[in-house]
Amino acid sequence: MRFGPSAPEDGLPVLPELSAVLAAAASRGDAEPVGGGPALLDAACGYGERRGLPAAAERMAVGPGAPSLLVALTAAIGGDVLVPRPCAAWWAPYARLLGRPAFHVPTPAESGGVPDPYALLETVRRLRTEGGDPRLLVLSVADDPTATVAPPELLHETLEAAVGEGLHLVSDETWRDTLHDPHGTVLLSPAEMLPDRVTVVTDLAGALLPPGWPAAVARFPAGGEANALHARVLDVLTALDARIAAPVAAAAAYALSEPEPVTARVAGTVRLHARVAAAAHHAVVAAGAVARPPSCGRHLYVDLTPLAPALAERGIGDAQELEDFLTARLGMPAPGGHRFGDDLEVPRVRLSTAPLLGDTAELRAQSLRSPAPLELPQVRRALLRLTSVFDDLRGDARRGESPR
Repeated sequence: MRFGPSAPEDGLPVLPELSAVLAAAASRGDAEPVGGGPALLDAACGYGERRGLPAAAERMAVGPGAPSLLVALTAAIGGDVLVPRPCAAWWAPYARLLGRPAFHVPTPAESGGVPDPYALLETVRRLRTEGGDPRLLVLSVADDPTATVAPPELLHETLEAAVGEGLHLVSDETWRDTLHDPHGTVLLSPAEMLPDRVTVVTDLAGALLPPGWPAAVARFPAGGEANALHARVLDVLTALDARIAAPVAAAAAYALSEPEPVTARVAGTVRLHARVAAAAHHAVVAAGAVARPPSCGRHLYVDLTPLAPALAERGIGDAQELEDFLTARLGMPAPGGHRFGDDLEVPRVRLSTAPLLGDTAELRAQSLRSPAPLELPQVRRALLRLTSVFDDLRGDARRGESPR
């Protein structure tokens, strides 16, 4: 419970223009008002409007990272919480922290982040039969840990099921700006389909800010009930004193306004991680593991069930033992699927791409600048090590096969 794998970082040096904005505000020792000040809220409104999600400032709130906003939303909405299986490692623990049961709902084979609609209906009705009180569904169209983007038709069916059961939805859109093929991938926000039932939460660490500068935005639906929810969330944030430090707020407002240096860095970072993720995906699939092609983020989710006999020969019988083995062999974190709500017995891991870019800030910056990052020595070495570790497992599996 005390180990929560962090979200996949970009591993790159801070954008100089962002550092300059933060430094210019460093003499300010105060913090933003709870929920955000006018300049930050205006910047958040502009960010949403450019993505087809317009909202007035009174329907927005900012907090020091998405976890604080999800805690406030969970406390304000009440009841039991539903999350996909698998899901971001931090979702369910925050519900349990508040004493709210969190129930995992399976996702379909083609993508993660959005529950299967029939499984959702079955889970909700079973919980109510058993005396439960499901009220909140947390989902993510662009997903951590699976690095997939849910297709609009699946999203539509799931939202229809959720509305029919009276659930409020929180859409975590932290990774929406990290699509590997932004022109070929259709990402539809649940808030576009259900403008009166969906609260959108976006952690700026997904694409705009370093993870050590925590800031996140919540966009609330319109209407009287949503106004009351917004007020309750601000009450919880006030009780937590969840405010953003003024220098970080200045950097967040600058990033949310998306000037050219920010958009160029985001585009370059996405291109880099997409290339490395594709190469890593090729390596693990070639070795016999199973992984959906990554289409967003800076990670991929790998199922080593086909290599189970080889794992067993090495004394690896569950996801925790697989996590320990791969972390040691790869020299990089490889959190097991049980961290994300998957069964402990299933040998799955999430691999991040940032550790494959080099082990110093200078090498990673070189990876960002290079027109051919996969040809750089540090990236080639890291990918070779990944390939070698998985190929060893494939070799063990083949030696264990019965002759035909």
